[in-house]
Amino acid sequence: MTPRRRQRLILVGLLLLGVGGAVALALTALNQNINLFYSPTQVAAGEAPANADFRLGGMVVDGSVQRSSSDLKVRFNLTDYAETVTVHYEGILPDLFREGQGIVTTGAMKNGEFVAHQVLAKHDETYMPPEVDDAIRKAHAGSALDGQYESSTQ
Repeated sequence: MTPRRRQRLILVGLLLLGVGGAVALALTALNQNINLFYSPTQVAAGEAPANADFRLGGMVVDGSVQRSSSDLKVRFNLTDYAETVTVHYEGILPDLFREGQGIVTTGAMKNGEFVAHQVLAKHDETYMPPEVDDAIRKAHAGSALDGQYESSTQ
């Protein structure tokens, strides 16, 4: 092997090593920023990650919103009409937040309850986040409530 050919081989090897390292770093960074969506049924079944943030969506159960009188802490139940998960949130809720409305929260499970750090409410009376709509449809499939739920996205 000539010295020139050997230099090119080393250069190509270093270039491939650098590109591989950059791709590995990018994938690691992207993996840490992924927030997967789970329904209350999936959370109750233990499918949600234990120590990582994820999105939880469903309908706010009527009569479940409890507000603290001394601070901004709120506790409410979220359901997909098959299972219910208790959500704790500290902060200002969106203006459109109310009981019986579809919402998506971001947070993590702690001590068997969901601790949210973000709450997103739907933007009008006809819109339902696609993930929430799919979760509710799956929860209704084959249940006694099948046929009673009417999707607002159709």
